[in-house]
Amino acid sequence: MTYSVKELYFTLQGEGAHTGRAAVFLRFAGCNLWTGLEKDRASAVCKFCDTDFVGTDGPGGGKFKHADVLADAVAANWPGDVSGKPYVVCTGGEPLLQLDQTLIEAFQERGFEVGVETNGTMEAPANLDWICVSPKSTATLAQRSGNELKLVYYQEDAPPEAFQDLAFDFFYLQPMDGPSRADHTAAAVEYCKQHPQWRLSLQTHKLIGIP
Repeated sequence: MTYSVKELYFTLQGEGAHTGRAAVFLRFAGCNLWTGLEKDRASAVCKFCDTDFVGTDGPGGGKFKHADVLADAVAANWPGDVSGKPYVVCTGGEPLLQLDQTLIEAFQERGFEVGVETNGTMEAPANLDWICVSPKSTATLAQRSGNELKLVYYQEDAPPEAFQDLAFDFFYLQPMDGPSRADHTAAAVEYCKQHPQWRLSLQTHKLIGIP
């Protein structure tokens, strides 16, 4: 299988339960809820995406002909003088269109803990170490359990109440970015105060200006 990667680099995880953790960030190209083209945004299931996942022209991006080649590229991005368990965050777009058990095993053979950030419309491989599901609009959830549910807030057709009984360890509300981010943040704060099951997740990488 050839893997199409938009970008690949070493950074800190910016949001959710692993905020501040050193990680290799692996963004796969492509998504099943939006083409990534502005001309298609209005008709997309997920209309608020703020991520460029089109093509393979980002830092470290490209076409990788098989799992070992991509796993070697990920390992090469983890500095040799960094202590602790290596961690790779697989995201997109929608990573589960490409991330498979073979690639996960290749990462793990190189000592990596493997996390995924998915929209949940596809079932995740069983051998992942960390599953973060971020539900989008009216898209049907196939992956209804995992470590972390991270809901972009506010989505009129995806209220927190629709997900609060699912089998996740952590529940996060993340204010929707854009012109109304301050209002979304205030609303998320109030919701978390009234519903302590939910925690606030901020996009700290944007706040401090790192990729």
